[in-house]
Order: sequence, then structure tokens, then C-alpha cells
Amino acid sequence: MNILVTGGAGFVGSHLVTALVEHGHTVRVLDALVPQVHGPGAKWPARLPASVEKILGDVRHRAAWEQVLPGIDVIYHLAAEVGVGQSMYEITRYMEANTMGTAILLELLAQGSFRPQKLIVASSMSIYGEGAYQTAAGQVVYPGLRSPARLARREWELYHPADDTPLRPLPTAEDKPLAPNSIYAISKRDQEEMCLAVGRAYRLPTVALRFFNIYGEGQALSNPYTGVAAIFSSRLLNGKPPLIFEDGGQSRDFVHVSDIVQALELARDCEAANYEVINVGTGRAVSILAVAEALTREMGSTVRPELRHQFREGDIRHCFADIGKARRLLGFRPTVAFETGIKELVRWVRTQVADDHVEQATAELAARGLAH
Repeated sequence: MNILVTGGAGFVGSHLVTALVEHGHTVRVLDALVPQVHGPGAKWPARLPASVEKILGDVRHRAAWEQVLPGIDVIYHLAAEVGVGQSMYEITRYMEANTMGTAILLELLAQGSFRPQKLIVASSMSIYGEGAYQTAAGQVVYPGLRSPARLARREWELYHPADDTPLRPLPTAEDKPLAPNSIYAISKRDQEEMCLAVGRAYRLPTVALRFFNIYGEGQALSNPYTGVAAIFSSRLLNGKPPLIFEDGGQSRDFVHVSDIVQALELARDCEAANYEVINVGTGRAVSILAVAEALTREMGSTVRPELRHQFREGDIRHCFADIGKARRLLGFRPTVAFETGIKELVRWVRTQVADDHVEQATAELAARGLAH
């Protein structure tokens, strides 16, 4: 097959491209090589196979899409500006790249000049807001953001508003009502819903994969808005403690990049997944403090994670995946346990050099009233 991967020079994209080439596909990559991700004066990463057709271009530009779409059978649309906190003050940048960039693609597909067989778009767990919870009586509930009064008292967990009893986090399934709390999350919901709507209307099989927290070799260590495992790794590599908001007890679902690639490939060949949204995670909740401690231990560092007991506007407490749908439709099975994946990540991190910009990014949030 002739396959287009947007964002194909990035973290997930480069892993996917390598797998596609290994499996005999012809691959074209569209990437803007954004300096925040790839560094100043960025060049195409050496890890991309030599046979890949590399096109430097911006998804915000119609001409770039017109250059890369001819002859394509499958589109993997991974390109996006990524960063929850940053999206709350660089609003135009995020909406132009994520929402409008996708709109240009879909408009070209709707006009009928390009006729791919399938479109797979990368969505995000961030569109859920808080995950699913259960009351003491066993009722499943979907709470909104935590109250400012509780956060001001440094009460981090969620409580049922009716009787003030604690809520227990549950795996979050695809039918949970969406409640995006950031511009980034809103733009990812846009990408997902736009692709599915146009796909259905024009009989273009489309799949939206809701990625949970991805980690692994190749993530941008110098980008302070990337995944938390990479951010913590960058700090440790520079002899500094991981900075943790709240008390570190907030939990996420950490899925290895190789399992993300597995899901992307399965979705391409699975007719049952057409026009569906599907979680891609592990089904296991891991606390942010546990991530910091595991990385610190594997790095052999003597520093201790620094608990700030501060919170960021829009942050959620718990969200981890119900992957029953992925198992049922795709035959997806996570293969990399968190403990194994962290060891592999650290082996790679030790070979890298990283510029640590975390404190500047945190100060930027505080200056704008987004961290307290």
C-alpha cells in the first residue's frame, strides 16, 4: 500500500513509519519539523528508513496537502501541536494546526480529487476530561472539574456532590461524555469528530484512536510540553528532580509507543473498526509519583521528586483506559508492561543530551495564572 503519515518525523510517527516500511509498504511523510519538538535548525531524523519519501510542509497550508495526497491508499493523520498548558495561551497556533489543518485535508477529500481507502486519525484521552468514577453505592458517575474551593485547600481527590463521599476511579470507556478542559483537548475532539463526520458522509472508512499517555524511546526530551515520562527523564538527565504538581497521587494510563503502533496497524486492516472511536491504552492506572520514582530508581539518581502541592487550571485527577473495545474489534493486546518499558526508556535516555526547560514552562503557566 501507499501510505501517508502526517507528523511522520515525530515520536509516534517515526515508530509507525519504520514498522510500515518493515512490513513492505511504500511510505510518504509530511512533517513541518517544528523546532519545539525537533530542536532549532531541525533536520529529518536519522531513524526514518532511507526509502521513505520525506516532504517538508505544514498541514495549515493547502499546497502541502495537494503535494502529499496523490496516489495515497491510507492516511495516518498524526500531525498536531501537542501541549495542554501551552495551548491555553497559544490558542491560535493550536487551533490552526489541529482543527484548521484537519479541515483542509477533509475539504480536499470531500472534493473528490483524492480517493484514499482509509483515514486513521490520532485522537487523545484528554478529550474525556476527568475519567469515569463510582460512588460508594456503586453508581457510575462522570464528574466535572474539581471545585476551586477544594483545590485551594489542597484536597485533590473527587467527592460526590450529593453526600460528599469519596469517588473511586474506574476504567474510562468510549461512551463517557466528552468534557475537554483545554484548547489542546478541544482541538483533538475537533479532529476526531470532523474526520468521522466527513468519513461517514463520503463513505471513506475512518477510525479515531484515542491515545492515552504514550512513552518510549524517541520522545522529545527537550520539549517541556511533551509526555510526563520524557519531561521527568530530561530533569533527571540534568541532575534535577522531577517536578510534580499536587501530591503525585493523580493517575494516568501509560502505554508504550510500540503498542500504539500495534493499534495503528490493526486499525488499518480491520473493517469492524470503521467509523469507530477506540481507546488505546493498557487498562492500568499508574500514579505520577510512581512514574517519577521508577525513573529516578532506574537512572540511579540520588535526587528525590519534588512535590509542589500546586495545581494547574484544567488538570484532572484520574483517567485510565477501558480497552475492551480495542480488544474486541482490533484484537489489540498491550505487550509492554510499564516496568519493562521504563527500563527500556532509561537505557535510551542515558545515550541522549537534553535541554531542560521545565522550570521556564512552569513559570510561564504561573505568570498567566494557570498554576497555583
